[in-house]
Amino acid sequence: MKEPGSRTPQEVFQSHGKALVAEDLDGIVANYAPDASFITPAGVRHGHDGVREGFARLFADLPHARWDLKIQAFEGEVLFLECSADSDTNHAEHGVDTFVFRNGFSQTQTVRYTLTPTS
Repeated sequence: MKEPGSRTPQEVFQSHGKALVAEDLDGIVANYAPDASFITPAGVRHGHDGVREGFARLFADLPHARWDLKIQAFEGEVLFLECSADSDTNHAEHGVDTFVFRNGFSQTQTVRYTLTPTS
């Protein structure tokens, strides 16, 4: 296994995806730089604590989500995603994320989605 600082953006995102599906907050946080920024319409969270808070909110909105990744476009150290997700309680659509990777970690992530109750 590679040292975290030597991973490519694709390797970081692959690790992130596995942790996301498993709802593994520690695994998710481990993929972010200590001074990372997590940006949502609700505001900016900083550092590992901010990333943990952001994903705790996502898991509360979409517990045990089934993810549908529609677009994944890498350009250097930037990743653009478009996705949707379903859970037993809610549906997320118009999901758009942007990741900026640096030195084998996620440095910045933007997150936006529209949440509707599952009927």
